[in-house]
Amino acid sequence: MNARVSIEQRQKLVIVGNGMVGHHCVEQLIERGALARFEVRVFGEEHQRAYDRVHLSEYFSANDAEALALGEAGLYAEHGVILQLGEAVLQIDRERREVVTAQGRYGYDQLILATGSYPFVPPIEGSEGAARLVYRTLDDLDGIRAAAASARRGVVVGGGLLGLEAANALKSLGLEAHVVEFAPRLMPVQLDGEGGAALRAQIEALGVSVHLSRATQAIVAGQDYRYRMNFDGGEFLETDLIVFSAGIRPQDALGRGAGLEIAARGGVVIDDHCRTSDPQIFAIGECASWNGSVFGLVAPGYSMARNLAAALAGEAAQAFAGADMSTKLKLLGVDVGSIGDAHGATPGARSYRFIDEANAAYRRLVVDASGKRVLGAVLVGDNSYYDTLLQYVQNGIALPADPAGLILPQSGGAPALGADALPDTATICSCYNVSKGAVCSAIDSGCSDLAQLKCQTKASTGCGGCTALLKQVFEHELIARGVAVDKSLCEHFAYTRQELYALVRVEGILSFDEMLAKHGRGHIGCDICKPTVGSILASCWNRPIMDPSLVPLQDTNDTFMANMQKNGTYSVVPRIPGGEITPDKLIVIGQVAKKYDLYTKITGGQRIDMFGAQLHELPDIWSELIAAGFETGLAYGKSTRTVKSCVGSTWCRYGVQDSVAMALRLEDRYKALRSPHKLKFAVSGCTRECAEAQSKDIGVIATENGWNLYVCGNGGMRPRHAELFATDLDDDTLIRTIDRVLMFYVRTADKLQRTSVWRENLEGGLEYLKQVVLHDSLGLCAELEAQMQLVVDRYECEWANALKDPEKLKRFRTFVNDQRPDPGVHFVRERGQRRPIAAAELHLIPTTEEVL
Repeated sequence: MNARVSIEQRQKLVIVGNGMVGHHCVEQLIERGALARFEVRVFGEEHQRAYDRVHLSEYFSANDAEALALGEAGLYAEHGVILQLGEAVLQIDRERREVVTAQGRYGYDQLILATGSYPFVPPIEGSEGAARLVYRTLDDLDGIRAAAASARRGVVVGGGLLGLEAANALKSLGLEAHVVEFAPRLMPVQLDGEGGAALRAQIEALGVSVHLSRATQAIVAGQDYRYRMNFDGGEFLETDLIVFSAGIRPQDALGRGAGLEIAARGGVVIDDHCRTSDPQIFAIGECASWNGSVFGLVAPGYSMARNLAAALAGEAAQAFAGADMSTKLKLLGVDVGSIGDAHGATPGARSYRFIDEANAAYRRLVVDASGKRVLGAVLVGDNSYYDTLLQYVQNGIALPADPAGLILPQSGGAPALGADALPDTATICSCYNVSKGAVCSAIDSGCSDLAQLKCQTKASTGCGGCTALLKQVFEHELIARGVAVDKSLCEHFAYTRQELYALVRVEGILSFDEMLAKHGRGHIGCDICKPTVGSILASCWNRPIMDPSLVPLQDTNDTFMANMQKNGTYSVVPRIPGGEITPDKLIVIGQVAKKYDLYTKITGGQRIDMFGAQLHELPDIWSELIAAGFETGLAYGKSTRTVKSCVGSTWCRYGVQDSVAMALRLEDRYKALRSPHKLKFAVSGCTRECAEAQSKDIGVIATENGWNLYVCGNGGMRPRHAELFATDLDDDTLIRTIDRVLMFYVRTADKLQRTSVWRENLEGGLEYLKQVVLHDSLGLCAELEAQMQLVVDRYECEWANALKDPEKLKRFRTFVNDQRPDPGVHFVRERGQRRPIAAAELHLIPTTEEVL
């Protein structure tokens, strides 16, 4: 097996296709030493070398094909692999064992077809020409970008995985995005009816219109837009741009032309060792049909590539035995998971369902007839349950006494299946078939870095869906061996959030690009490090988040300085400090709400929220509110939200201190503070506790001698009473103490960590915190107070800042080239008020399934 072969004796191995699967096959041939046996020549029809199609949509933001490239640029040349890009193979001459291109003929001893698939475009009248765009390659994306430059509205035909990715791409290009799906639900292969309905609700809330059970009959010239799509039944939809993503078909033309056996539904027929009807020709990936099935995911293709490369290298041949089609996705920011028998098709299968219509979340657990084994699952809205459920399916782990507990909401989040409960055979990464045992073996061989582990095992370098589980297993096994665990924030920063905060403070770092250049890896960052660094910069320097260098770090709510609601509109929440408001300001809120047809609600935080504003209306609404003396209530930010108060000693006969005055002082001081998570305060004027201060992050209760301070409480999914921290404080001492507590929290908390969780994880607990804050055990108190004062001094209402800058106001347009409102938003009457509601929301069909 290890015998060296002279160059003249090497066989000629030709690989047709340089996609993800073809590239992985080359990597495996190199790794297994097969280049001693073969002279390898690879043909790629595209001009770009192999790139990551799983993350294709990132090309729109990065606009850099090289950022998606797989492997190092010189990998093939370094190992003597001949790569011929932009040269399509036109024919296979089986008799002469040659492949034919426009440039010549090339002989082979063994041939591998890795030609992938092509987008299916339904035979619709008028779909030819300029209307025909697909979403498959980088060239396709360039075509979509060019077409979008002169478009207002775009439609994607197909509501599957790639269709929704394409819709996200249109939305990112500033177009009004629509999805047209022939089936009665989105992602019909992966999701059941309730899951599809939940996904639809979430996607429409993000501003993408969904049209289900629509069969397009013809595409003709439009009246208000470039094209009109005529549907079966007489309905129609006009658009400027149409992207077809209605599924894929095996790219088996070469095999057909060569007379290879083709499956009834397409695809070159292969056996368990990826061999076609010609013993010298193999097929792997989406062009291959195994047992009548074509696999449209990358993991099965990688498995085929590994098995075939091993056989060609002379290793013991491992049969291909099918593939797990479980998928974990994030579509337009919405979590979607499908595991195993998601539809419950197994005879005798039973299901548990959790349906949360208020948040458009859905979870389904499918178990076998005995109730002892998990067969599958569907998740929409929260994939934190995915890794645990996948391991139950893949490893036959016995169910708990109450299986429903695996999908029901938990006070501490999704139930975790500890790494120690997984057998060594448990698959951690299905793309590269990496088991827990392989992870343990790498650690035992000296691997102590997560990035090194990924490089060594390839785990988490495919679709990335196993990243969290891999990190959990890796850290657990390191700790079990007495090794210190790397707490890197992400692959771009080998630091914790706390360490990044220290770097920002010490070095005076003012931007994400500066942080990445000095202390990071890569070029663009990710969804973990960008908002984390953005939050740190805001906490340290308090610069307007709409500044050009900071906008890309924000999530949707901060980007538009308003909370997006489920129907795609936004809420407007002016600050009402301590719940105190003048009659004149009440009148202004009423006038604004009436003028813009906004739904109004008095909240538990003693504010008046207005719901239903469209994006283009936000500047006008805020102009009127700010002119009346209001400021942003920062209801959209990880920051100070509200300071609730009772009426205190001024009015209440039980009050012993002026709780309203203290609430006003606290809210005025801390309204500028951005923090790892949202903060809520309350001030009660006596021990009767009408403001419910003991359920807040910062709670203040009046006594005859001053104020008692409570810290680190909160409501929500993990309710926790605040703890008494200090007693009988005077006004100024109370403020100094809160300054120290909050800034120590900002400095030491993890990303997105509430004060309650921070306190629970704080080594030394409450007594340690008292030593730091009250007794200055670390010598930090003066610095913490100074940091807080800087934040306070730099306060500027974010909306007032944006209204002064025409460039910032350009973001507040529903459509890039059109000032008109969103035609997809309609109004209905709700309890005497008009509430904007997405048209599709009017047609939600209630489920009759059991709701847990």
